[in-house]
Amino acid sequence: MPALETPNVLAVVPPRSVVARSGDAAGAYLVGPGFDRLFFIHSPLLALALGLVLGATPLGSEKYQLNGRSESALSLFGGVFTMAHLFAVFFRSHADPSIFRTHRARFVIAPVILFGAMWLSSAVLMAVFVLAVWWDVYHSSLQTFGLGRLYDRRSGARTPPGARSLDKGLNLVLYAGPVFAGAAFADHVLHFRKLEQVGWALFSRVPAAASAHHRSIALTVTAAGLLYTVFYLLKWRSFARAGYTVSRQKVALLASTAVTSLVAWGFNPLGQAFFIMNFFHAWQYFALIGWAERGNIARVFGLARPVRTAAALALFVLVCGGYGIWAKFAGESTHAAFSLLLTVSILHFWYDGFIWSVRRGQVR
Repeated sequence: MPALETPNVLAVVPPRSVVARSGDAAGAYLVGPGFDRLFFIHSPLLALALGLVLGATPLGSEKYQLNGRSESALSLFGGVFTMAHLFAVFFRSHADPSIFRTHRARFVIAPVILFGAMWLSSAVLMAVFVLAVWWDVYHSSLQTFGLGRLYDRRSGARTPPGARSLDKGLNLVLYAGPVFAGAAFADHVLHFRKLEQVGWALFSRVPAAASAHHRSIALTVTAAGLLYTVFYLLKWRSFARAGYTVSRQKVALLASTAVTSLVAWGFNPLGQAFFIMNFFHAWQYFALIGWAERGNIARVFGLARPVRTAAALALFVLVCGGYGIWAKFAGESTHAAFSLLLTVSILHFWYDGFIWSVRRGQVR
């Protein structure tokens, strides 16, 4: 599985010659202070507030039937928004000529093979479904990791040796840790039961076993997470003493993500954990690709003039939203539709792993 370096924000990072010296300067932000705080840094807290407030209203309490499941209006919107952001990656992978030429086989052949395998085999379909559930957790962790790496870069600070691995570990602790240790763990492992439909009884026992041992799992993950966090802080203290600095924007982003993840995944207040976590992830992603690829998006819709950029971005959101509505309301209606839905999901996770990289310097 490729290392997910960073999401769709690389195109907004200028050369080091224009990076501000101070972590408080406007140049230390990816786009600008106001934009970054709303869409990146404080977006987890925004999602947490929305989930808690709206979840206590009829939007979060009244249930509707969809595909045999009972869901609230807030859950339905969250599902559409989440599915919509998955489709947005194609405006970078397939719609950007320079990127498309670089990975042509992965963008043309891989989707056909993946869709065909799921369409022809129910076993493959269910296996990919379970994979998508857990890959999503890893992928979401690495989006915050990528943003943090970019803030370090924008601050002009030197990168300490081993800092990249340290940051990746901390983001997994902050995002995935509460999933394993908290109230939402059962909702994640429950999906293994899908494998019963294709005769894989061994894996169908995972939910019951996980539930029986969840206390031990939670204690182990919590202890390991606390130890790693202390280790991380001690390492950065040693880096600071050696003359290295850390971006204040990155610290604020990690703090807001940590609070939101602990409250949402750990306690699942009002049953809104999935809405909260998926909302800020998709919110960040739309902002990232909308800003980074705004010129390419305008070209795709034949609205290349700067004055028409807003119209192009509106069309971008509408197209992605159209897919989100289809995926949420009809994506599981047939075997072929579900295969297509999972193809888009897996490609989103996979493509983000190699078409955006701070380490490889994929900056335009």
